Amino acid sequence: MTFEPAAGTRGPRWRALLEARWQARVREITELSLAYHVAAAAAPSGTGDGDGHPEIQALLRRTVAARRKLADVEEALSRLAAGSFGSCEQCGSAIPASLLATTPETRYCPRCDAAPVRVRATAGHLPR
Repeated sequence: MTFEPAAGTRGPRWRALLEARWQARVREITELSLAYHVAAAAAPSGTGDGDGHPEIQALLRRTVAARRKLADVEEALSRLAAGSFGSCEQCGSAIPASLLATTPETRYCPRCDAAPVRVRATAGHLPR
């Protein structure tokens, strides 16, 4: 399938937005990782893994989720560099600029995003 970039998705506006999101995600991961390691080291069990401590496990889950979001932003930056940013990965149609402005790492147009998971999973990506 050939992807045509959506009109207006090549400008520095999108790169700046994605880079700001990338920086925010890196800060979030750093803060969560530090909080996790401090809490795990202070855990009474002494194992450092947070086992049996729900607050430590919650920090770990939040850190993993933040890493996934960072990966989504990095993939969007790759699509921008490749010229496919703003095009749906499923059908190739343009993703509305209003959606990209709020969620620039989105991969799918609204129609494909509403499609059953089994359809999108064949594209190699699981829904968020």
